[in-house]
Amino acid sequence: MIDHSGISVSNYEKAIVFYERALAPLGASLLYTVPLEHTGGVKVGGFGKERPCFWLSEGAAQTPTLHFAFTAETRAEVDVFYGAAIAAGGKDNGKPGLRPHYHDNYYGAFVLDLDGNNIEAVCHRAA
Repeated sequence: MIDHSGISVSNYEKAIVFYERALAPLGASLLYTVPLEHTGGVKVGGFGKERPCFWLSEGAAQTPTLHFAFTAETRAEVDVFYGAAIAAGGKDNGKPGLRPHYHDNYYGAFVLDLDGNNIEAVCHRAA
């Protein structure tokens, strides 16, 4: 349903490093940086697996903060995502675990990014 999305970040360089580390366990990386001549001098980069689908742009942090859930293929990926995001400077917003109030196999972890956005990795598969 959603093809791609993006957010503004208060410190583009730090956010790029944070998301490179946090999303690596999910198989995603920085795939594209838009040339500055196409953005009016604003730094813009896109993360994804096969094509950019999560974009960061230099600017004021999102207000209010947002929530993004990234797909994990396994529960182990959720665990590694959480550890990587915390090690990269994120703040705990929900340790890895089952969330049966969503559905029986909902296994997720929540981290606040450097600007306070709630990012999540979630696996919907049984163990």
